[in-house]
Amino acid sequence: MICLSALAMSSTMLAQKPSSDDSKYSLEGNINYDAANGISWTAPNLRMRYFVNDNIAARVQLALGSTSDKTNYYEVGGNGTGSNTDKMSNWGIQLGAEYHLAGTETLSPYFMAGLSYGMASWTTSGENNDGANYAPDVNYEMEGSSSSVGFGIGAGMDYYIADNIYMGLELGWGWMSMSDGGGSADMNGTVTDTDPAGSSSGMGIGEMNTAFRIGWRF
Repeated sequence: MICLSALAMSSTMLAQKPSSDDSKYSLEGNINYDAANGISWTAPNLRMRYFVNDNIAARVQLALGSTSDKTNYYEVGGNGTGSNTDKMSNWGIQLGAEYHLAGTETLSPYFMAGLSYGMASWTTSGENNDGANYAPDVNYEMEGSSSSVGFGIGAGMDYYIADNIYMGLELGWGWMSMSDGGGSADMNGTVTDTDPAGSSSGMGIGEMNTAFRIGWRF
């Protein structure tokens, strides 16, 4: 245990942040925090940076996500069954820039600004249920979509724990607007279009990005 601790300490002491002449790119994954969902590991959420020089970096961030939940319903006193399935998928892109301060040999603090855009879609399908209980011959399918746009500013730091390997923190404040895209509902074969419900917006910490990061310079 003592040897492992000494080895980890020595590797950290030997680590140095690279210059833009040697390593112009970085690739990282995020562990995000937002006020609504708390902490979440977003492995599909990847960020790449291009270091123009030691102070300025351009960055692009891509996010993908999907969820699926199924609920089963059972007939009381019988053998009938029903189910409801909710599915959602989303993607987003963020374009931004960073200004890195001098820092130290292993620490690189920076300020950032960026713009983001994303889209989401969802479907709810069910058979033999009314959304709360088993109901024979009640079948439905609903779908909808939404989009979002936002901007943000923030500050962060990269701490190099080994050559070209860093861990980082970033705290962002931003504004985000979400617009409903409408959809459709099919109830036992009768299809009805649903109009967009409008839009909503908000601002605060985590609206753009607040994250703990693990990355690689190359």
